Order: sequence, then structure tokens, then C-alpha cells
Amino acid sequence: MKQAINPIIYSDFPDPDVICVNNVFYMVSTTMHFMPCCVILKSYNLVDWEIINYVNPFHDVNQSTKLQDNNGIYAKGMWAACIRYHKGLFYILFIANDTGKTYLFTSDDINGEWKKSEIQGFYHDASLLFDDDKRVFIVHGNSEIHLTELKSDLSGPKKDGINKIIIRDDKNKVNLGYEGSHIYKINGNYYIFLIHWPKNNFRTQACFMAKEIDGQWSGKDVLCSDLDNWNNGLAQGGIVQTPNKKWYAILFQDHGAIGRIPVLIPVNWQDDFPVFESSQEKIKTFQVEDFNPSYKYEPLFTNDFTYLDKNGTEKLKLQWQFNHIPEISFVKFKNNQFEITTSSICKNLCLAQNTLTQRTFGPKCFAEVQVDFSQINDGDFTGIGVLQGDYAFIAATKTNGKNQIVIATRKSEQDLYKIGQVDKDEVQIIWQTQIQENKIIFRENFDFSLNADFVNFEYKNISSENWSKIDFKKKLKFGLDHFTGARIALFNYSTKIIGGKSIFSNFKFIKE
Repeated sequence: MKQAINPIIYSDFPDPDVICVNNVFYMVSTTMHFMPCCVILKSYNLVDWEIINYVNPFHDVNQSTKLQDNNGIYAKGMWAACIRYHKGLFYILFIANDTGKTYLFTSDDINGEWKKSEIQGFYHDASLLFDDDKRVFIVHGNSEIHLTELKSDLSGPKKDGINKIIIRDDKNKVNLGYEGSHIYKINGNYYIFLIHWPKNNFRTQACFMAKEIDGQWSGKDVLCSDLDNWNNGLAQGGIVQTPNKKWYAILFQDHGAIGRIPVLIPVNWQDDFPVFESSQEKIKTFQVEDFNPSYKYEPLFTNDFTYLDKNGTEKLKLQWQFNHIPEISFVKFKNNQFEITTSSICKNLCLAQNTLTQRTFGPKCFAEVQVDFSQINDGDFTGIGVLQGDYAFIAATKTNGKNQIVIATRKSEQDLYKIGQVDKDEVQIIWQTQIQENKIIFRENFDFSLNADFVNFEYKNISSENWSKIDFKKKLKFGLDHFTGARIALFNYSTKIIGGKSIFSNFKFIKE
């Protein structure tokens, strides 16, 4: 047995969907503008997880996805994937809000390469169902939930097939209508799980059931519960049956600046309808089955940039993702070091190409890295920061040939509720000092405990044991402009002339 303690992952893995294949659980999660896209995780107990793959290096290649248009695809990219296994094939489906397309990926090896195709149409928060009679359906939508029958090859809607609205929410009674569909056929009945947000309450999980796919759907809220006094509900995710016939849901809870955090909820059944455990005490900690107790999981965070694959080739570790598609010719990984040569002119961290990111973890964590900035140009900024819409960083820069360390944040006021809103102003320098060295160690300290959400910065000479602490604390915010949790970001960008290079080494991440 394994003790489950919620949240099962104290980090930003939103919109989870989960399946069980041959006693192994697989989960997918939204990655939006981070590349490679659509993370895939594995577990034997629904509590311990490791990253095993991504669906694709990118969902589409254009100026926006490569951050070459001075705008990018913040809060867009891939959303709310569905994962299914049917007749020896894995299927992963998601939409991208920047391209307006629905993508379908298939593979017979979840650890291997995925074949990419498209489904004609755009299906918000979609979920696939392979029915027993060989028909295939997709459920999707917001406030109005649609059921659409697909062609047998999943290329688009089936002519003369089912295509209708099956569930409606009352828009006058909610802040957010039904969405986040997850459809299943269980013991001959059809079930759709949804998130919505009733007024004067927090986010809620709902379930609707029908005896026939084309029949009458009826349902209700099945979970309206808080966890750890965050005053945020537990909702939107998939359910899964274990090999021992027990049922669980993996949902998420909003946790402020760190993002949307997966939680595991026991599910029982009464009169063919799911009953979600809602007691804070009973969902905080409980026992689950472990189907491979001796398995050693790769941590969800790492101190290393690279690993050697079975062929001895050095590759980027899976815990890292780039902010948008990188210009590969301007980055290099060698001997566990990371180099960035600037490839464009920009004004701030959000517009900087080739930025390498890793998730933060709560309730507290810190990251440090050594930066060799001896080859940067005047106007370059290179260092470590926290990537969100309202970003902050500590960096080395050069002005009139003189080296400086600066702390900078976003200058313009942030519109938290505008999806894809991008800051295009120069940074605001909060603190600065001159130095003689060309190498420095930076550190950022995060506190994501309840109502904290801040980061502060330190630095030291590579030969020193003592950190120089700066009297500055940045309040962090989760906003719809990026729609992602706070990320550690290693960056180098130019404001005057391209071609400056910085080298990152000795990265260290510690979760407290």
C-alpha cells in the first residue's frame, strides 16, 4: 500500500486526464506555450509520478509558436488533452487556441514517437469515446456541451452522425459554464464529468449520465469541496479504475501563483452514479494500492540539464521545457552546461527566445545557477528569473562595457484576466550594483505557502561561501495572460545587438 497525501503533486500540472493500461497509470497535462508540448507521466500507484515523454516537440511551427512575432502564444498552445487506449493504440487529443485546430496523436508505444494528424473542426476541452459498436464520439464545449460522432478514421465529423447539444448550463447562475469534458462508458452506462463555477461558490465537479449515447442526459454536482483552506474547489479531470477495481479521480485545485495542482480523490458508486469523497480530512491522506512498490521514480524536478540516452547521445532532460519553440542553432548543451547565444532583439523576459524553464514546487523551493557572462554584449541581460506574466529576475548585464547585476520586474500594469495579453515594454530595474567578475552565482527563493506567493533573490561570487541578500520581495500572481504556474527561467536576451553568449552550469534545485 501507498499513503496518498494531497496534493499529490505540488506543482503546475493542470487539466489532468488519466488511464490505466496493463497495471500502469498514464496521465497527460496541459503545457500551453511550453515546448515540447503535452507532457506524459507514468505511475504505478496514482501518487508517485514521473515524466516519461512528450507528445511532440511542437503542435505547429510558425512565427508565433517560435516567439518571432513579438507576441507569442501565451495562454494558448495546447489545452486540456484527452488520453485513451484502444485496441493496442494510445490516442492523445487536444486543441490549440492559437491555430484554432484539433490535433490527434497516436502511438503503439507511449514512450516512443507519435503520429500527428488533425480532426476537422475545433472541439473545446474535448474527450474521446470508443464505443462497443465501433462508433467513435467526441464530447466538447463550454456551457453548451456537444456530442459529435466522428468518422471511423477520426478525421472529422461523420456525415449524418450524431451532432447535437446534450447538456446546457444556466449562464445566469455561473461564473464559468460546464467545460472540461471527460466521457466514459462504464457497465453499459455513459458518463460525462465536467467542471463549472456556480456563483457564490468555488469551482465544482459535475457528472451527467445517460443510458444510451443518444438518450437523455441527467446529472448534478458531485464534488464541492475545498482542501487546505485555499477556498478553491477541486474539479476538472479524469477518473480511472485500478486493477483492483477501485475508482479514483485526478482533479486540480488552483493554488495561486504556482498554478493548478493535481489532487487524488477516492470515488465510490451508488445506484450506478459516482460518489466523490468530499471530507477534507478523508481526502487529505488515505491509502492506495501500489502495483510496483520497488519502482524508483525519476523526480519531477532535476539539477541536470542533460542525460545520455541508450546510444550515448546527450539529450535535454524531460523536466525542462523551452518557452515557445527554440532556435536550436542558438542553444547548446555540452557536459551538462547550457549555452544561449542571442538571436533577436527584444525588450523583456517574456519576449526572449530560447528561454529554458522548469516548474517550481511548493510549498517552498529554491534554484541557483552559475552564469558565465564574459561573452555578452552591451544591453544583454542574462540570469535566472520567474516566468509569469508579472515576471521578475536577477541578471548580469553590461552597460558601456561595465558589468552590473540587476533585479528587474515587469514595468507595465498587468491585465490578469485577458488571455494572451503580452507585455512589450522594457523592464523596470528595481536594484543594481556594479561588479568586476565575469562569472556569478544567482539564486531565487520561492514561497508558495497559503497567501504567500513571493520570490526573492541572492547572488555570490563563485569563490565565496556567503550570499549577498537583496532587500526585495516580489509578489507573484497567477493570471490568464499566461495561464500557467510560476516557472524557473534561464535566459539571455539582447536589447541592442545580437550574438552575445552566456553559459549556465552547476544548476541546483531544492524542494523544501
